[in-house]
Amino acid sequence: MQTVNESEKPRPEQVRELRRLADSRGETFAWPQTSVEADAELERLRGRAKSGFAERAIERRAVDNAMAARGGEARVRDSEIEGYGSSARWVVGQ
Repeated sequence: MQTVNESEKPRPEQVRELRRLADSRGETFAWPQTSVEADAELERLRGRAKSGFAERAIERRAVDNAMAARGGEARVRDSEIEGYGSSARWVVGQ
């Protein structure tokens, strides 16, 4: 059994599991500073119910729409880009 040092950084497998669990539960997580924090967050996420693919897609679409509706400074304007698809580039020096 591995001993846990409270200041030890989270192990890569802990972070991978956090990402997987958070995605399957439709949640985000605070990036753990220590291995102990990662274990606590893993336990919290394991206690949550899984969300379905459709539910996650609906939530993501709702967030995208809400952000787009706000417009304002975060919106990319047509005058700020040139080209299409993978060849699109930011217009420099406006």
